[in-house]
Amino acid sequence: MNDIFLLRLLKSGDKQAFKLLFDSYFEALCRFMYIYLGNKQDAEEIAIDIFMYLWENREKIEIKLTFKGYLFQTARNRCLNALRDRKNTLAIDEIPQADMGSSLEMEELSRLIEEAVLSLPGRCHEIFVKSREEKLTNQEIADEMNISVKTVEAQITKALKRIREFLGEQYYYLF
Repeated sequence: MNDIFLLRLLKSGDKQAFKLLFDSYFEALCRFMYIYLGNKQDAEEIAIDIFMYLWENREKIEIKLTFKGYLFQTARNRCLNALRDRKNTLAIDEIPQADMGSSLEMEELSRLIEEAVLSLPGRCHEIFVKSREEKLTNQEIADEMNISVKTVEAQITKALKRIREFLGEQYYYLF
């Protein structure tokens, strides 16, 4: 069964449809949130909270993306809120890599991200690298390249859009 059909059933209170959606996405959602949180138990608790919210609000939830997109965007937001509440943010290079399920999947994702960044056009690539890898502020990049901050912001937005397109639907939630 496809997600659209299952969502229709879910909205009408079908517990079996809910179970199928839960079984299909729970584990992947936990692995995804573990990247942010570095704690398996926290990831599982938030995933359960997301599914509880989905069940309790099933009649009024409007999903404009795919169900998978909705879940992963919600998970990302919940993780960021949890990190903010912990007052402990992680840099991308500090994210725990252990217990991620498949290290091959992580290697493939890293390779895809690297390819996506390398595929950016010259100036866009340069600005994105300065922002993400060199960790310069938009103002510092603008000063160094003798361009406006608005140009820097526009180029970073363009880079993120192109990276999302390059990665496709499977990983769009990362950028």
